[in-house]
Amino acid sequence: MAETFAVKLEEKSYLPDPRCKATAWTPDYTRAYQEFVRDPEAFWDRIARELVWFKPWDRVREWNYPYAKWFVNAHLNITYNCLDRHVAGDRKDKPAIVWRGEQGEERVLSYDGLYREVMRFANSLASLGVGKGDRVCIYMPLVPEQVIAMLACARIGAVHSVVFGGFGPDALAMRINDAEAKVLITADAGYRRGKAIPLLGIAREALTHAPCVERVVVLRRETPAVDLDPAREVDYGDLMVHAAPECPAETMDAEDPLFILYTSGSTGAPKGIVHTCGGYMVGTYYTTRHVFDIKENDVYWCTADTGWITGHSYIVYGPLAVGTTVVLVEGTPDYPDPGAYWQLIRDLGVTIFYTAPTAIRMFMRYGDGWPAKYDLSTLRVLGSVGEPLNPEAFEWYYRAIGGGRCPIVDTWWQTETGMQMVTTMIGEAMKPGFAGKPIPGAVVDVVDRAGNPVPPGTGGFLVIKEPWPAMLRTVHGNDERYRAYWNTIPGCYTAGDLAVKDQDGYIMVIGRADDLIVVSGHNIGTAEVESALVSHDAVAEAAVIGKPDPLKGNVIKAFVTLRMGADPGDGLSDELARHVRKSLGPVAVPAEIEYMDRLPKTRSGKIMRRVLKARELGMDPGDISTLEE
Repeated sequence: MAETFAVKLEEKSYLPDPRCKATAWTPDYTRAYQEFVRDPEAFWDRIARELVWFKPWDRVREWNYPYAKWFVNAHLNITYNCLDRHVAGDRKDKPAIVWRGEQGEERVLSYDGLYREVMRFANSLASLGVGKGDRVCIYMPLVPEQVIAMLACARIGAVHSVVFGGFGPDALAMRINDAEAKVLITADAGYRRGKAIPLLGIAREALTHAPCVERVVVLRRETPAVDLDPAREVDYGDLMVHAAPECPAETMDAEDPLFILYTSGSTGAPKGIVHTCGGYMVGTYYTTRHVFDIKENDVYWCTADTGWITGHSYIVYGPLAVGTTVVLVEGTPDYPDPGAYWQLIRDLGVTIFYTAPTAIRMFMRYGDGWPAKYDLSTLRVLGSVGEPLNPEAFEWYYRAIGGGRCPIVDTWWQTETGMQMVTTMIGEAMKPGFAGKPIPGAVVDVVDRAGNPVPPGTGGFLVIKEPWPAMLRTVHGNDERYRAYWNTIPGCYTAGDLAVKDQDGYIMVIGRADDLIVVSGHNIGTAEVESALVSHDAVAEAAVIGKPDPLKGNVIKAFVTLRMGADPGDGLSDELARHVRKSLGPVAVPAEIEYMDRLPKTRSGKIMRRVLKARELGMDPGDISTLEE
């Protein structure tokens, strides 16, 4: 990992309408944070009491570094808080999920309807021999049945492992085997850009290398219906027809595992991150309610796939625990045209929209004309997740989508954290390029290699200094990899990201610690150079790598995709070099620029610089199971 380094900060801020702050669930960030710091356990105790527990906790927290227990000896079931408590109250008939399929289908499931479907499928799983502690792999497209399957597992205490429906057979088999899944739930097909993705065929190929799977549940969507293997495969619909309608929620200890989710990061082999029932429920409920400021009549749309942690925490468990209406959409942002998302916002009356910087920059590439065609006046909160939101993308999002009136919550967190950790709370001043401050409930800082806080304007390592409820508990089958998170910098959880704080305590995440390029002794952050390139009108996206050089140690090579209508000719490379020189200085100017139609990305939208570097240097790229194509 690199040493600390100076960062040039250019700050601009926007203050939202004062009414946002006045009506927010956290109306005074400073006061709320001070309340948390004064007595963290009392803070989380109060939040947890907003939910339903079968048995209360003996202690809020037990901390034996680096292992934590939260809500010690408490009993609960997360689905009781996502379903039963709403059905017993005023939300029984409220829409829980509004689903749009890629082929134009729409389904609406009320909280009562979702509750009944979950109970039936939970009984279906039990009829296949699935019980408390068994692992179930879910490999499905973005359909309501995927959410139902997750909740049904949690209902009976089975541990789900969701695998994104775009993975190939090798990646699927690895995850099934590592989790030792007993049952696989899949579909015959998913749909993307008008084409059917043969999920069942991929699953069957994977299962030739995954002998632990005993039964396969198949959701059949295609006509005519695909034939199933009667020895192992069973139809989802047939199971549901014969399932008993009532299924009491299994009593779970707060520290019982809820799910295993494999990381999709840009470095190294995937890790099975283990999250548990109690703390994860409290952390996702609290952040969903307070970060997005969700009110009773909101219509909430997170564009992530349920197969990633964003989907687990902020499509399924957090929003349903809060009791909001969740929009679920199968398909891609620019299909059948670049107005697809904006039309959905208009048609469904979406009020809170949570998406990725990758998508925002793609929309920028198409220009202001597409969103301008649609009435987006229902929007009141915008969110960003997955990677740093560069200032240019922030400005466009704020202006073209939010009309200069919607607060933007740019969130930093990870698969491992389970919940959002850094953002700008509703009503606080927003600074383009800065995610914001630690949320009330998280102790996050920027430190040097020894764990000492670095001065404002100095880059360092982003760390978490105290345990938090939704934190990972271990890496499945490899606790040594868990301990490595806590042993890199003394006394801290090391996120692996580089960051810088300003005088006001706002944090800017500037890239991965392994994404630093040393040029002539200068430490250059990849995200900083990429942000400079993307700030040019012709550039849609950029990725930079370090390329070995006998004189300078490394030089910078940039890979660039252009906006529609931009021409790589006419001296554009020289113009981009001048643009970066003006923004960051001569040491950060790329020595080479290559133009590409698309950049290699994980399915969660993160650019895989490792793949670009391997290609450039003629090396093996290593594990590419998370690559989108």
